[in-house]
Amino acid sequence: MAEINHFEYGWITPALSYALSVLGSVLGLICAGRIRTASSAGQRAWWGILAAWAIGGTAIWTMHFMAMLGFAVSGSRIRYDVPVTVVSALLAVVAVGIGLAIVGTGRLSAVRVLAGGLFTGAGVAAMHYTGMAAMRLNGELGYDPTRVALSVLIAVVAATAALWLAMTVRRGVAIFASALVMGVAVNGMHFTGMSALSVHLHERRGEVAGAEAGSLLIPIVLLVIFGVVGLVYALLAAPTDEDRAAAAYLAARRAPAADPVGVDSPDPVGLRARSTLARPGAQFPSRRDHPPR
Repeated sequence: MAEINHFEYGWITPALSYALSVLGSVLGLICAGRIRTASSAGQRAWWGILAAWAIGGTAIWTMHFMAMLGFAVSGSRIRYDVPVTVVSALLAVVAVGIGLAIVGTGRLSAVRVLAGGLFTGAGVAAMHYTGMAAMRLNGELGYDPTRVALSVLIAVVAATAALWLAMTVRRGVAIFASALVMGVAVNGMHFTGMSALSVHLHERRGEVAGAEAGSLLIPIVLLVIFGVVGLVYALLAAPTDEDRAAAAYLAARRAPAADPVGVDSPDPVGLRARSTLARPGAQFPSRRDHPPR
């Protein structure tokens, strides 16, 4: 059995992975909060896609890849199968998106949250082990079933809590605190799953096919940067509830007040008759026109 090191570069990679999970969780919670306040199905779908990308893509998958940069196996180089790695990323985004669709449509209930959490947690666990299956090295991977089951349980609990927070948390401090908790849960699931891993090296050592982690780092970092910038821009450009209320107030102020057609409004002092004085040929109103009451 080969010796495994999960922290080859010390605490740099776990610290960065936790920071990414918190950043993605903050953006995802803000986007998810817009789902239930959206005024149309198109807007709900738009915010759901952004929230799925933030939570599934940034908070979960990029955290996983960043943590894997510190993974090393003595006696073997590590490469990655690019198509399988891309599939693992899509699994995370799609799983979170479907979970948000379950809890974000209709009335929020415990059944919806539990169903969405179960589906999303299973998808996150599938993402993790698909990403591990993308590794190429001179050895065979083995897993402890008990720790694998524990990691799946953590993923389901974390996903359920994340979906509940996404639908209920609105204030800035609460969102940040929830993101800190979500970051702990996501990293806990990852490293629990990694602790279940064992590697048995092959007797014959050959060339390992695939891409190095360093060659994948630059496109992933660029993808994260552009993704975060796009999410922030979408949040800043979207009108808030206060903006919509102010726009409705201004529209109401600008709208002309029109009397219903064919209905005479009260005129107790004869202002309507006096308004005709300036017209040519208009007769001066007298008291006989308005007998005392």
